[in-house]
Amino acid sequence: MQLTLLKAKIHRASVTHAELHYEGSCAIDGRLLDISGIREYERIEIYNVNNGERFATYAIRGEEGSGVISVNGAAAHKAQPGDLVIICAYGQCDEAEAAKFKPTLVYVDRDNGLTHTNRSMPKQAA
Repeated sequence: MQLTLLKAKIHRASVTHAELHYEGSCAIDGRLLDISGIREYERIEIYNVNNGERFATYAIRGEEGSGVISVNGAAAHKAQPGDLVIICAYGQCDEAEAAKFKPTLVYVDRDNGLTHTNRSMPKQAA
């Protein structure tokens, strides 16, 4: 059986641009792509913390160190500059791989600068 697991996420990034008339995609600071392991042109899911929108697009490489998170094309209707988003990529693996797999979790500050990474999420308290 193949399982779909969280491969990587960039947690609570700030949208810097929403470009309706730019070719679709989401431009992400190249440094954040490298750290997270999200590849250019890879399918990503974006979860908008501010308005609850959830949508899929693909990643394109933004300038390294720029802090850019630009939601482009039709998806620009779903996010505005200043919105907080969670950007996720998923991968498939078999059950043996899944037993050992840990995602790459990337945490950023208000300017989308790296604060830290992790390989597991904290336990949620009741």
